[in-house]
Amino acid sequence: MNWLWKLAGTCVVTLACAHAAEPPKRVVKDPYYGDSLFYFFQQHYFTSITGLMVSQHFGRLTHHEDDAEVLRGGLLLSYGLHKEAGQIFERLLDRSVSPTVRDRAWYYLAKIRYQRGLPKEAEDALGHIGKSLPAELEEDRALLQANVMMARGEYAGAAAVLDSLTGRPVAGVYARYNLGIALVKSGEWARGTALLDQVGQAPEQSEELRSLRDKANVALGFTALQSNDPQHAREYLQRVRLNGMLANKALLGFGWASASQKQPKDALVPWLELAQRDTSDAAVLEAKLAVPYAFGELGAYAQALEHYNDALAVFERENVHLDESIAAIRAGKLIDGLVDRNPGEEMGWFWTLERLPDFPHSSYLVQVIAQHRFQEGFKNYRDLQFLARNLHEWDENLAILGDMLGNRRQAFRDRLPKITTRERAIGIGELQRRRDGLGGEVARAEQQHDGVAFADTGERELIARLQRVHEALSAAPDDPKLAAARERYRRVIGAMAWRLSDQLPDRLWEAHKGLAAIDSGLEQALRADAALLQAQHEEPLRFDRFGLRIADLGRRVHEMIPKVQALIDSQRDYLQELAVAELEHEKDRLAAYTTQARFAVAQIYDRANLDPDKSHAPAP
Repeated sequence: MNWLWKLAGTCVVTLACAHAAEPPKRVVKDPYYGDSLFYFFQQHYFTSITGLMVSQHFGRLTHHEDDAEVLRGGLLLSYGLHKEAGQIFERLLDRSVSPTVRDRAWYYLAKIRYQRGLPKEAEDALGHIGKSLPAELEEDRALLQANVMMARGEYAGAAAVLDSLTGRPVAGVYARYNLGIALVKSGEWARGTALLDQVGQAPEQSEELRSLRDKANVALGFTALQSNDPQHAREYLQRVRLNGMLANKALLGFGWASASQKQPKDALVPWLELAQRDTSDAAVLEAKLAVPYAFGELGAYAQALEHYNDALAVFERENVHLDESIAAIRAGKLIDGLVDRNPGEEMGWFWTLERLPDFPHSSYLVQVIAQHRFQEGFKNYRDLQFLARNLHEWDENLAILGDMLGNRRQAFRDRLPKITTRERAIGIGELQRRRDGLGGEVARAEQQHDGVAFADTGERELIARLQRVHEALSAAPDDPKLAAARERYRRVIGAMAWRLSDQLPDRLWEAHKGLAAIDSGLEQALRADAALLQAQHEEPLRFDRFGLRIADLGRRVHEMIPKVQALIDSQRDYLQELAVAELEHEKDRLAAYTTQARFAVAQIYDRANLDPDKSHAPAP
């Protein structure tokens, strides 16, 4: 599954951030895009993609529209939604990214489609790849192309593709193995077995290559057995490791190769070793029959009978174990146990089973869980459970939103009369009239150069005093003694007039500035008054729209909850029946083995009765 993580890191991150071989550092300009990236790198993919889609819906990603769309395509791809991801790639990648990034995207899309068992769709994605893939991915692309062709039965064409890769350092071993299989299936036995033989003798460089070597040798061994060539079969099967995953199958095949050469004594060596291993393996059960068969061929009827009876007891015990396991599966212990032992915060296609549950005779679970169909089905089951939890949380959140909306409605009703009363007390109309009066007075004073109009309080008091002095002097007789007072008055009134005239421009500027401030305040007051009037009309409608939206979402959630639950139940039944079918298949195998053992026991009794001296022949 390593390549799946490369998909997350390369197909999503590289696509979202790279348009060249060496991607430059990118600055996240839209906070909402950064939020989605944060959850993505936390491996909270569902939260990432839902937040991303919401941000796209509200147009919050103006600086990262293409990057966000490619990120969404990569996340959809990670959930196995290859059709939706393919539509995004077809619409976006061809026009907005470099050929290297585009080819890389189509390569990973093809690989996921092939992994999902969709060879036709995988081949369509491969057809979009140009000539800009890196060298290591180009080799993988050729291997994938060959696998797709073999999946469709085009072994000759697959062989032609793989033939060019056999000398490559990275893909060479896998190419030779796949090419060998393709050649054998296309009828070129000699060339195919020669290539598989090369793989079967390859140096041990890693556990992965050792497993591939074992697989090649087992394929060679059983191919040789089918071709009635037991000698070569033994040579191939001897190369398989005794502690490898294919050891049991190799031991069984080696025994049959020896038996085919009329060497039952040599066949007993691997079969006796195999018979001691875990009886949940079909090869071990077959060995339980093969061992007494070999004893019978040697004429050791007593030992053969003993081992046949032991085999029957084992088959009966295993049959009981299978019944107990089937009952536990039907009771839901398998699915519940897998969920409990493999928790996860979110849904996701990269998630894998890691722990087996506490289960009666859990050794049978390996062959059940190892099935690709079961793995994919359980991922779907787990994702459905995650969606069900989300729906219930959304249902609760919608109820909370409904309560919040009710509180907002009530608060609006309570505050509206107070605000309306306060706005009326302000008297915007009267303030406007007063402002207009001030504006007219300023205009008149400016036109008439009337400095007195801008006199401050002290100056007005002084002017009033001078006016009283003038009146007193005017009323007094023309007395020379008052000449000094009249001269003093003339000078003071002249100084006052000069001062008011000199400061008129500054005071006019201050007056206009004050009028502008009044206009600004009145404009704000008018906007507030208009907003209040608009709110009185629109706010209840907005509350109603929110209420309808909450109600609609609540209805949709309520409709989806039982649908998702029905899908959960259906998927649970499907998984249980899938597991039961596998175990029922094992029961059928045991029944067939039991029948063979009983016939063999009857034959031994017959042979022993025909030749009584051999009925107690010693073991070889």
